[in-house]
Amino acid sequence: MGTVKAVCVSEAKGVQKSDVGSAAIEADFGIVGDAHAGKWHRQVSLLSFESIEDFKARGAEVVDGSFGENLIIEGIDVKALPIGTKLACNDVRMEITQIGKECHSHCAIYHRMGDCIMPREGVFARVLSGGTVSKGDSIEVCGED
Repeated sequence: MGTVKAVCVSEAKGVQKSDVGSAAIEADFGIVGDAHAGKWHRQVSLLSFESIEDFKARGAEVVDGSFGENLIIEGIDVKALPIGTKLACNDVRMEITQIGKECHSHCAIYHRMGDCIMPREGVFARVLSGGTVSKGDSIEVCGED
């Protein structure tokens, strides 16, 4: 069992997301109002709170959404979840579709720190059923295919 620490969105791709506290998530689409939502396999991005804290301990000055993540999750090592793992938060059900991603043009964090955790530790999911997710909500792993 984990906890949602932040819900982040951005209206444009390639910019830092902002914590909005709560958001509607649509099935087979993603977070309403987020530039990365759509009918593809990376509808929602997740990053572990613990990974972000480890990165901050190395001197990085980052805020929620700095890595382009939609959901920050405390208590679940999302990067260790295999593809096909299902997560549940309230009525929302998601399935992990990808772990990490290629970084074509290095972000501002990479240029400042010489590293970025999203390409290695970011996890992507497609939305199986929609609902609302808010900061402080419980999230749990509910199986894999």
